[in-house]
Amino acid sequence: MTSESSHAKQTPMLSDSAYNVTKKSATIVLPAVSALYIALSQIWNFGHVDQVVGTIAALNTFLGVIIQLSKKSYYASNAPYVGEIKVVNHGEKKVFSLVVDGDPEELENMSSANFKINSDTGETPIVNP
Repeated sequence: MTSESSHAKQTPMLSDSAYNVTKKSATIVLPAVSALYIALSQIWNFGHVDQVVGTIAALNTFLGVIIQLSKKSYYASNAPYVGEIKVVNHGEKKVFSLVVDGDPEELENMSSANFKINSDTGETPIVNP
């Protein structure tokens, strides 16, 4: 008898590398470019300061939205989890089952692991270490 997890992996909106590049661009690169352009425009009398800085701000706002959507997609995809803890009521007692996506032997080599809680009890279980 095989036990298949309902914890299927879905693909997040952005890959890890694309997310990291987008986030670094929105939080470091574009604000720095904007500040640099404003400073240099004062020193060298560059033109179109409002248009350039406004364009950078609009692009940065757009990237911020993409980052938030990607973050939401990442957590909805179950990508941060290595499996789930199923909680099932059996009369007077609850049964907790660990369902691992992939080879359970790989857990031994991990420094940490996140599991999603899947409960049919209608309540959030409290698992004490």
